[in-house]
Amino acid sequence: MSIIRIDYKLYDDVIKYAKEHLPEEACGLIAGTEDEDGNRVIEKIYFLENIDHAEDHFTLDPKDQMAAIKDIRTLGLKQLGNWHSHPESPSRPSEEDIRLSFDSKASYMILSLMAENPVLNSYHVENGQYTKEDLRIISEDYFY
Repeated sequence: MSIIRIDYKLYDDVIKYAKEHLPEEACGLIAGTEDEDGNRVIEKIYFLENIDHAEDHFTLDPKDQMAAIKDIRTLGLKQLGNWHSHPESPSRPSEEDIRLSFDSKASYMILSLMAENPVLNSYHVENGQYTKEDLRIISEDYFY
């Protein structure tokens, strides 16, 4: 099984952004690198507007999304997937999340804010089924 690594500083940034946008779901893209074994390192988080401004679903702003994709390419990174928050539900894909997960190569990260301590998980979704990915929150001082 491949491993996804995210530095705790980026993890903290996601939590902060998601909490600032409560009660709405917050959302964005994740970018980084991927090795030949499928191991991924998240190097940049993109914070995009949820144009639905809803508490139970999200739609990425298309203009923001295109700007982020252009930036990812300029930086020589790879778009690894997306992330969004669940303000009042667990860190697992909802039926709508599964239905709208079209890219089987993407990682779908979900941050739950329903408890005192946020929970971040990442999922692979394919053919209407999801599996939890090995997501590790790391310190840049201890990378592998």
